[in-house]
Amino acid sequence: MVKIRVLIADDHAVLRDGLKALLGMYDDVEVVGQAADGIEAVEQTIELKPDVVLMDIAMPRLGGLEAALEIRQRKLPTRVLVLTQYDNKEYVFQMLKAGAAGYVLKKAAGTELISAIRSVAAGDSFLYPSAARAVLDRYLGEATEAEEERRLDQITDREKEVLKLLAEGRSNREIGELLCLSEKTIMSHRA
Repeated sequence: MVKIRVLIADDHAVLRDGLKALLGMYDDVEVVGQAADGIEAVEQTIELKPDVVLMDIAMPRLGGLEAALEIRQRKLPTRVLVLTQYDNKEYVFQMLKAGAAGYVLKKAAGTELISAIRSVAAGDSFLYPSAARAVLDRYLGEATEAEEERRLDQITDREKEVLKLLAEGRSNREIGELLCLSEKTIMSHRA
């Protein structure tokens, strides 16, 4: 059986040791190294060539974001899986842009972490539910903005006239008189 080679990068030694013990319970995972900061994480990734780096965001000397960028820029095959306490959508986007293949919160169950490691090692991505929600919210927000722009492009010149007069505070009757249209027609343009 080929084992998934994992490097743990976190500035808290007790957390690294606990993760090593947890991952050691699984036959298909092997912890090949530990790093206390981003510089060590990059150096050990180059040297040990792990399949997955479990990367914290907030580390001394070089943070997880910069370390993930460095790993990506060096075109290393190692996949970065963020393991952090930060449930912040901006961190999610920054880490994904930096090349992270997954994002898991430290409050996740051990079984979720193992699933994330296996998914990322297999070439897939893994997002903790709140991270997935942040990505969906941003995507849906962009889709909504694009839809609104498309709909605005479809507004006729007459409808724009009606909207302008409505914005000036005019009633349907006044607009109808100004544009020589019935009140009913004005109401349909408003819709």
